[in-house]
Amino acid sequence: MRIGVLGTGNMADALATHWVRAGHQVTIGGRSAHKAERLATRIRGGVKSASLRGAAEFGQVVLAALPFGAGADVARDLHAALEGKVLIDCSNPVGADFQLLTEGGPSAARRLAAAAPGAHVVKAFNLCHQDVWRMRPPVFDRRPLAVPVCGDDETALARVRELVRDLGCEPVAGGGLERAGLLEATAALFIALWVGEGADAQAIAPPLAYAAGPSPQETDRGTGHSVRST
Repeated sequence: MRIGVLGTGNMADALATHWVRAGHQVTIGGRSAHKAERLATRIRGGVKSASLRGAAEFGQVVLAALPFGAGADVARDLHAALEGKVLIDCSNPVGADFQLLTEGGPSAARRLAAAAPGAHVVKAFNLCHQDVWRMRPPVFDRRPLAVPVCGDDETALARVRELVRDLGCEPVAGGGLERAGLLEATAALFIALWVGEGADAQAIAPPLAYAAGPSPQETDRGTGHSVRST
C-alpha cells in the first residue's frame, strides 16, 4: 500500500515506522523539507520525503498527523490531491485543562471531511500516547491493544483495519464518522484521568461479560440474591 504522511511529528514517526516494517511504501510530507527528509532518513526502509502536496498525491492512504486546527486548513489546500483517497485523522482536539475544543460543533474528523469532501475520512489512532504506538506490538496483559475505527466508506475502513493489524493491534468497529466526536470526547476524558488525576482509565469499564450487568444466574455470594437490580 502507498501511504502518504502529512506531518513530521511523533505520531507520524511512530505509525509510519510500523507501516514501513510491514512492507508498505511511505512518503513523509511536511511544510519543512528539512524535517520531512530528517524523519524519512530516521525511519529508513526506503521512505521518501516530499512536500505536503507530494505526500498527498503519493498515497492511496493519507495519514493526517497534524495538530487540531492545522488539519482542516491543510486538507482544504490539498483537497484536489486527496480526492478519492483514504484520509486518516488521528488528532485530538483537546486544549488547556483537558477541554474538548470541538464541544458544541463538528468533530475534528468531520471538519477534515468538510475541508476535503472527496476524501474518505476515517478516525483512528487517537486514544493513545505516541509511545504506545511505538511498542512492538502494543500488548497489555497478553491482549493486543484494541483500536476503534470510525468511518462511512467500507473500502476505506478495510484499509485502515489492515493498517491497525500491521501494528499488532485489533481493529474495533466504531461506527460511522458521525461517531468520531465520541472518540474525541473519550480521548479528552481519558487524558484528563490519566494526566490530570493519575487515574487508571482502563479500570472504569467492566469486562464485556458484565457490560449490561450480571446475568440473572449471577448471585450475591453473601445473600444468595441476584445482584441485578429490579
